[in-house]
Amino acid sequence: MTDIVDELKWRGLIALSTDEDALRKAFADGPVTFYCGFDPTAPSLHLGNLVQILTMRRIQQAGNRPLGLVGGATGLIGDPKPTAERTLNSPDVVAQWVERLRAQITPLLDFEGPNAAIMVNNLDWTQGLSAIEFLRDVGKYFRVNKMIAKEAVARRLNSDAGIGYTEFSYQILQGMDFLELFRRHGCTLQTGGSDQWGNLTSGTDLIHRVEPDAVVHALATPLITKADGTKFGKTESGTVWLDPEMTTPYAFYQFWLNADDRDVSKFLRIFSFRSREEIEELERQTEERPQARAAQRALAEELTTLVHGAGQTAAVVAASRALFGQGELAELDERTLTAALSEVPHIQVAELGLVVDLLAEVGLVASKSAARRTVKEGGAYVNNAKVAAEDSVPVKEDLLHGRWLVLRRGKKNLAAVEVTGT
Repeated sequence: MTDIVDELKWRGLIALSTDEDALRKAFADGPVTFYCGFDPTAPSLHLGNLVQILTMRRIQQAGNRPLGLVGGATGLIGDPKPTAERTLNSPDVVAQWVERLRAQITPLLDFEGPNAAIMVNNLDWTQGLSAIEFLRDVGKYFRVNKMIAKEAVARRLNSDAGIGYTEFSYQILQGMDFLELFRRHGCTLQTGGSDQWGNLTSGTDLIHRVEPDAVVHALATPLITKADGTKFGKTESGTVWLDPEMTTPYAFYQFWLNADDRDVSKFLRIFSFRSREEIEELERQTEERPQARAAQRALAEELTTLVHGAGQTAAVVAASRALFGQGELAELDERTLTAALSEVPHIQVAELGLVVDLLAEVGLVASKSAARRTVKEGGAYVNNAKVAAEDSVPVKEDLLHGRWLVLRRGKKNLAAVEVTGT
């Protein structure tokens, strides 16, 4: 592999670094033990977190050792939100979420070999710590004037909400994490998003105060934005989660497949593990034949396989093809079909009726007269079969898995009808 710093820069993954030249030397002298932390403030990680996990994977593949920290302690506090205090979750809920996040991170890192990853939990070194010990042994190294200058804190101080001591102290906890991992595992690098830069440097500052001769580093990735101005990792239906129960593999696949041509090159470099040559070829294809969406398909298949497995990817690809008449709808399993149809306009009806009525009701056409005209012109389909007559009525045997009809107008306009009364 090329120099890992050069690789990360080419992929647009370095926004901030404490000392890039020193970090480059540390990697060259390596291996470097490094960590990234993930707080269980939700039951699943999302695409923003995936940036960090895959950055860890890249650094590990370059011959370094990752520590994946799931914050059983910091998750009880939560880093300062931009506008208001967090709602604190119970210890039992946080403990459950710790295990869920751990299970999402583990498959994406390598836990074997000389640079095997290790999962850690900061509750291990905080739950037995008294308030007096915390203040005397850790708090004494922090200067309030520097703490209030951190961007996340300053923003809250200048808001109507202000900031409570609990969230204000978060940076001390994260700084203590780096110190503990430095002592326990020889960890000398922390990675994270650029919005966490104040928390990252609280760790390097603490280590320098406690261990003046130590050489440690922080590296931040940029926040990802989309060309249309919408937030990365968000769709009309909400956040794109890694948990398949919260964002189905089909919806996850479609997120990447629907990436804007203006964004797909950036997404390939950040998320794909393809070589530079392969990525540059996909970029060329996007420029020359954008309608083929070769880069989006490559990215969707790679990321869905990485997060959800090859079997789920094959199922969602088959569903995508079948919905547009390039495969057999009847061969799709019920879960995959239901997930796919939840992403298109759909209605529920108690009983089957005229196709023209269903086309209008689901919104594929503006009116029943438009529906009849579509049928007459040969542009209406039920379960990929062309509707031959204006008075056509589907029968119970047409229902996929006893409940679904897939309606299509022309080649690309899809909708679904769920029959609840059969």
